[in-house]
Amino acid sequence: MLLTGYKSKKELKASKGKALDYEETSFFGEEYKSNGTFCGAHRPLITGLPGREFFARITMKDGVIQTVE
Repeated sequence: MLLTGYKSKKELKASKGKALDYEETSFFGEEYKSNGTFCGAHRPLITGLPGREFFARITMKDGVIQTVE
C-alpha cells in the first residue's frame, strides 16, 4: 500500500487535480498508477509525520488525482 504525504483525508481530497504526494512501500513492484485506481494510506506511527491515520481509494488520470474515496 502506498503511503501518502497528506495529514488528513480532507487534505488529500482538496488536492484533486494535482499530482499525488506519495512513497512506494511494496517489495513486489510499483503500486502507483498514473491512470487507474489503487489504495493509499497515511500512517503517522510508521512515517513519523504528523496527522491522522487514514486509508483511501485513489483514482488517477493522466498523473493527477481524479477521485478520493
